[in-house]
Amino acid sequence: MHDDDQLTIGRATRVLRERILPAVHGPAVPLRVERAELPGEPLPVAEALALDYAPDAPGRPWGPAWGTTWFRLTGEVPAEWAGRRVEVVIDLGFDSSMPGFQAEGLLHRVDGTPLKAIAPRNAWALVAEPAAGGEPVELYLEAASNPVLLDIERAPFLPTEQGDPETASREPLYRTRRFDLAVFEPEVFALGLDVDVLVGLQAELPPGPRRARILQALDDALDRLDLQDVVGTAAAARGALAPVLAAPAEQSAHRVSAVGHAHIDSAWLWPTRETVRKVARTAASMTRLLEEDPAFVYGMSSAQQYAWIRQHRPEVWERVKAAVAAGRFVPLGGMWVESDTVMPTGEAIVRQFAQGQRFFERELGVRCSGVWLPDSFGYSPALPQLMRRAGFSWFFTQKISWNQVNRFPHHTFEWEGIDGSRVLTHFPPMETYNAELSGAELAKASRGFQEARRASGSIAPVGWGDGGGGTTREMAGRAARLADLEGSPRVAWEHPDAFFARAREELPTPPVWVGELYLELHRATLTSQHRTKQGNRRNEQLLIEAEAWATTAAVRAGTPYPRAELDDLWQRLLLLQFHDILPGTAIAWVHREAVAEHARIAAEALGLIDRSLAALVGEGDREIVVNPATSERSGVAALGAAVASPAPEAAVSLEPRDGGWVLDSGALRVVVDARGLVTSAVDVTTGRDAVPAGCAANLLQLHQDLPNLWDAWDVDRHYRNRVTDLVDLERMTAEVGEDGVARVRLVRRFSRSVLEEELSLAPGSRTLELDLATEWHETEQLLKLAFPLDVRAAHSTAETQFGVQQRVTHVNTSWEAARFETSMHRFVLVEEPGFAVALVNDSTYGYDLTREADGDGIVTTVRLSLLRAPRFPDPRTDQGRQTHRAGLVVGTDVRHATDEGVAMNAPLRRVRGARGFAPLVTLTAEALLSAVKLADDGSSDLVVRLYEPVGRRAEAVLRVDAPVTAARTVDLLEGPLPEAEPVDLQDGAVRLRLGPFEVRTLRLHLAGR
Repeated sequence: MHDDDQLTIGRATRVLRERILPAVHGPAVPLRVERAELPGEPLPVAEALALDYAPDAPGRPWGPAWGTTWFRLTGEVPAEWAGRRVEVVIDLGFDSSMPGFQAEGLLHRVDGTPLKAIAPRNAWALVAEPAAGGEPVELYLEAASNPVLLDIERAPFLPTEQGDPETASREPLYRTRRFDLAVFEPEVFALGLDVDVLVGLQAELPPGPRRARILQALDDALDRLDLQDVVGTAAAARGALAPVLAAPAEQSAHRVSAVGHAHIDSAWLWPTRETVRKVARTAASMTRLLEEDPAFVYGMSSAQQYAWIRQHRPEVWERVKAAVAAGRFVPLGGMWVESDTVMPTGEAIVRQFAQGQRFFERELGVRCSGVWLPDSFGYSPALPQLMRRAGFSWFFTQKISWNQVNRFPHHTFEWEGIDGSRVLTHFPPMETYNAELSGAELAKASRGFQEARRASGSIAPVGWGDGGGGTTREMAGRAARLADLEGSPRVAWEHPDAFFARAREELPTPPVWVGELYLELHRATLTSQHRTKQGNRRNEQLLIEAEAWATTAAVRAGTPYPRAELDDLWQRLLLLQFHDILPGTAIAWVHREAVAEHARIAAEALGLIDRSLAALVGEGDREIVVNPATSERSGVAALGAAVASPAPEAAVSLEPRDGGWVLDSGALRVVVDARGLVTSAVDVTTGRDAVPAGCAANLLQLHQDLPNLWDAWDVDRHYRNRVTDLVDLERMTAEVGEDGVARVRLVRRFSRSVLEEELSLAPGSRTLELDLATEWHETEQLLKLAFPLDVRAAHSTAETQFGVQQRVTHVNTSWEAARFETSMHRFVLVEEPGFAVALVNDSTYGYDLTREADGDGIVTTVRLSLLRAPRFPDPRTDQGRQTHRAGLVVGTDVRHATDEGVAMNAPLRRVRGARGFAPLVTLTAEALLSAVKLADDGSSDLVVRLYEPVGRRAEAVLRVDAPVTAARTVDLLEGPLPEAEPVDLQDGAVRLRLGPFEVRTLRLHLAGR
C-alpha cells in the first residue's frame, strides 16, 4: 500500500473516532438522577415506579451481580433547542466491545410504557423531534447489572463464581458516567456513516481506480471538515463524498439479503429470568427502529420469547403484533426455542415445531416457512424429514462454519436426511449471526460464496446477538449506503422467504449433502451437565407416557383429557432443550434451575399418569403390569395392558471363579474377573465371545480434560494422550436375588471420587446391565466406560431421532478423523456379518469408537462418555452424586437393540387396581409407536405417530381397540398433508407401507366421539 494511502486511512480513522462520532450528540445538559436499588428479584413496572428514590449522580458505583437498579431521570428541554431532535444519552459504565454481555436497561415513560433499550452501542432514546423547547422530561430506567462472564479477547475463560446469585459477589460492578439530554446532529451522524462505509470498503478493494478515488474523496472531505466546527462543516464534507457514494454497483455484484436480528440465547451466561427482560428490551428497540426506517425488516425466532413478551410486557407485545401484521417484524423458525437438535428425541423435535407453529398461528396469524437455527451445535440427519413433514421448505444455520478442521463445501444446497427427504439449506458465507455490515464482512460474503457460478446472493442476519440488542441505527445506515455501491455487494432488507424462493429458482438442481451436519467443535456438549441430560431423557419418556395413558383413559373411562396441562409440561421441557441448556454450556444458575424444573416436570407428569391409570384399573389390590413403552416385548402389548408379571423363561446361575464370578442367563455367559472387569461375554447360541481374548470390558478410564478454549463445550483430541485405567477395586460381592437376577456389586475409589457399580443379568437375557452411582469430585477430568469388542465393524450404528445413523469406523480422511466424539440416543451398535453387539443407556449421549489391530484381527472399542468436570461457565459442573445405567447386549441387531434401549428407558410400570385393560393401540413389530394422543386442535380425534426404525421398507398393521370410522395421514402439525398416501382401513385395522425410517402421523376419528 502506498504511503499516501496509509496516511489517508490513518487520518480518516482518527478523525472519525475522535471528532465526528463524539459530535453526533451536540449540546447537552445533565438530567437530575435518583435511584432505587432492589434487594432481590425484579419488580413489576408499576411497583418499581412507586419506590422511594434517593438522590444520585453520575460517577457513582451501582449494581451487584444480577441486581436491578431503577433510575429516575428528570429535567427540561432547553428552550433554545426548539425545532431540534433531542435524545437522552445514558452510559451505565458500558464496555462498548461487549454489547449483550453486561449491564443493560429499559427506559420507560412516566406511565410505565416501555420506550427503548439502553445498551452498549445503542445508548440513546428519542425524547422529542422536533422539540418545542421547555417541555418537562421524566423517565425511568430499569437497569440490570448483569456480570460480564465472557471476554474472547482474554480467552481461555477463567472460572467465576459470578454465575449464580448464591455465590456471586454483592459488590457493585459498574460506575455510571452519563445521564444527559442532548441534541442529535443528523448531518454529523450521516457523515460518520459515510466515512465508516468508505473506509471499510476501500480496505477490501484491490489497488485501482475505484479505491484511489475513494481515498481521494476521503482526503477532500476531511479538508473541508473544520475540526473546530464539525457540525457546521459536516454537510460540506459529505458533499465531497457524494460522488463516490453514488457510483452504482456492478451488475454481477453479490446480493446480500439482510434481515435485522438479535440471536438471544434463551439462557446462557444469564438465567431465563434475565432473558425475559433481554427479549423485551430488544423488541422495544427494534419496533422503534422499524418506525424510524421504513426499509428495515427485523426477524426474531422462538415462540417462547414471543410468549414471554406477551405475558410480561403487554405494551411491547402490542407493538410487536402490529409490526408482524405489517410484515416488518418477522417470526422465524417455527420452533418453541432454538433447541439442540442432536440430543432431543424425534417426538420432542416434533413438539418444538408443533408448539412453535401453533403459537405463531394462534397469536400472530402467521406460519413460518423455514427452520432458523444459527447457533445449535450440529444437526441430526433425521431433521430433513421432520422439517418437510412439518411443512417447512427451508433451513438456515451458520454454525458449521466453526469447524476446526474441514471447510464445508457449500453455502446453498439441499440437505438429505436418513429417509431420503431433502430440504433447501443455506449457510451465510459471512459466517456470523451478528453481522454489522462491515466492509470485511461483505467482502467475505462475496469472495467466499461457494455457489456464485449460479446463485446471486446470501443472507446476513444483522444485529448484536447472543445477549440481544439487535440492529442499531448505524447498521441500518450502512445498509442504506450499501444498497447500490460500486465495489460492494448490494445490500437490501429482505424476508428470508424471498431469499429462499429466489435461491430455488437460481439453483433448480443444487448440490446435495447427505447425512448429519456434524460440527467439528463443541463435542463435549454431549456429556457436560449430566443431571440436566438425565432429566431430559426421563421427562421425554414420561410426557409421551402421560399422553398415552390420558388418551386411553379418555377413550375408555371418559375422563377429561388434560390438554392444557400437557401443553404446559411440553413447553417447559422444550425450553430446557435450548441449545445452551441441554448441552450443558450455561452458568450454574441455569443448570441449578434446570435440574429443579426437571424434577417438577417429572412429578407433575407422574401425577397425570397415576390419575389416568387409576381411572383405568379402578380401586383394588390386584397387581397390574402396564407397558409405558412404544414397542412390544415379553408378551406385553404396546401402550398398556393389564397382565401378570411374565415368569422367567430360564434360571440364572452365579458361580465364583478365580476371585471373580461367572454369570449365566442361558442366553449370555459373562465372566467378571477379580478386578470387576468383564473378560468374557459369550452368546450361548452361537458361542461367539464379544470380548477379545486378553481384553477387559466394563473398564472405567479417566482422562485429563482441558480443552484449548471452550471448557464446557469442547473435548479436544489431545485428551486421549493421557489416560488412567481405573482397575483398583475396594470391594466386590455377588448374589442371586429373590427375583432370580444375578448381581455383582463393586466399589472403586479413585482420586477424590467413589464409584459404586452393580452388574446384573436376568434369566434368559442377552443384556448385561450396569448401574453406576458416582460421587464425582474431580476437576478437568473426563470419565469414560470402555468396551473392547471382538467385532470387525466397518461402521457404528447409533440411534438418532426416528431411526439410526451409520458412521464409518475408519479415519481415512480428515472428515472421519474429526468425528472422534459422536452422538447416540438409547444405543450404539457395532456389527460384522452374522454378529453384533450393542451398548444401551438411560442418559448418555456421547461415545467414541476406535479400531486397533490385534494379531490378524481387529478390536473395535466403544466407549461411553459419562462425566466431565469443566470449570467454565459453571465451576462446579457435575460435582456430587451422579447415576448412570447401561447395558451390554450381545448377539443382537438394530431392531433388538432398539427394544433393549426402550426397555431401559421405559421400564414396565406396576400398579394396583381392580381390573386390567387391553391396550388402546397395538402395532406390529415392523414399526414403532412414537406418540398416542388426542388432537391438538381440541377435537376428540386420536393421533398416532409411528416410524420405521431399522432403515428398510416395511408393512405394518396398526390396530385400535375402539371403533374407528375414518383415518387419514396428516403432517406433524396434525393438518392435511398434500399428496398423502391413502389409508387402508379395514375392520378397525390400518395397514401401512412404510419407507426406510419413514415417520407417519395418522389421525383417526372414533365412533361416538
